[in-house]
Amino acid sequence: MTWDITGMAAVANIGATPGEIFAALCAGQESRKPLKAFDPDKYRAAYAYEIDDRPEGGDIPRRATRWLTTVVRQAASDAGLGEDLAQVPVLVGTTMREQRSLELRWRHDAEVALEDLHFGTALKAAFGASTTYTFANACSASLYALGLATDMIELGMADTVVVAGTDAATESGFGTLDRVQSDIPDALRPFDTTHKGMLMGEGAAAVVVQRAGTGNGRVHARVRGVSMNCDAHHATAPDPDGITRAVRDAYSRAGVRAQDIDLVMLHGSGTPRNDLTESSVLRRIFQGAGSGPRMTAIKAMTGHTLGGSGLLSLVMAVLATKNGTVPPVLGLADPIPEAAGLGLVQGSPAAGVVTVAQVDAFGFGGINAVAIVEAAR
Repeated sequence: MTWDITGMAAVANIGATPGEIFAALCAGQESRKPLKAFDPDKYRAAYAYEIDDRPEGGDIPRRATRWLTTVVRQAASDAGLGEDLAQVPVLVGTTMREQRSLELRWRHDAEVALEDLHFGTALKAAFGASTTYTFANACSASLYALGLATDMIELGMADTVVVAGTDAATESGFGTLDRVQSDIPDALRPFDTTHKGMLMGEGAAAVVVQRAGTGNGRVHARVRGVSMNCDAHHATAPDPDGITRAVRDAYSRAGVRAQDIDLVMLHGSGTPRNDLTESSVLRRIFQGAGSGPRMTAIKAMTGHTLGGSGLLSLVMAVLATKNGTVPPVLGLADPIPEAAGLGLVQGSPAAGVVTVAQVDAFGFGGINAVAIVEAAR
């Protein structure tokens, strides 16, 4: 069974639409900026990948919610749904929800009502959405939501589901990373020997998923399968066995083999342990699979957009199938030994046919998700 992606939208530090973001990724220009949201004198990390929509010298609440409603509106419009989502479930993946709004209320007496902390409030007000669910599954949240959306369609609970992910940087989250990472990076450099860790990004993404053949508009791509697991191996360290199971289960659900994969959108968080584990798993997965797929990691330009990162990678994978182009991994000059032989795209975009793409998302606590998407030819 496959599911049609009929609408897409995204916003990140490098663009306000999927096309803008994809073009920026292909251009490969450095996008990190000096930290603005919080007092940089309090932290070792001096950079982040923030969306520049705050007032000068301040911050405002409900930014994650504003991006969420923006991308849901744009994706619904792209799919020809309009703005009445009363009968359409909306599933939202996130890590922090509106935690930044709580921080602002506590520290600066920002006007934030209790009901504003739930994404469903804004979705109901904007679209009449009566069925909304929020999943806080760390870095895998939006792909978990995608998997649950396909389940809902397969079970006959809905013909159309909107899937979204959103996160704004929080000071508590930024501060936690600042304390727990041994080395503090000045840029997020996945799979390069200079990698030191992750830096926060901000953004949101949304897709409309429909039962195959039921939509009224164009089909951007098709979801072949989504796998999910939680290996609970360690609070922070990834487990190669759990990730391997997630990848192989995704292939089984999608009815594909390793040699069918043309592109891997890597999780690529830039932390040495995650990069090493993901590289080692993929080397085993693609051993004997011919030349293997091309691979890229967009967090090198967007930062780690947390709960929405998996869906943002998926939207970029869809554009790669449309354009026959894979963006490079920014700053990848000297790959780690474990990545030797993988088809990491370096320096400039790689041209070629992309039919089947794999999207990886691996979160703290062993929360793993892998999606397989196919070009709509």
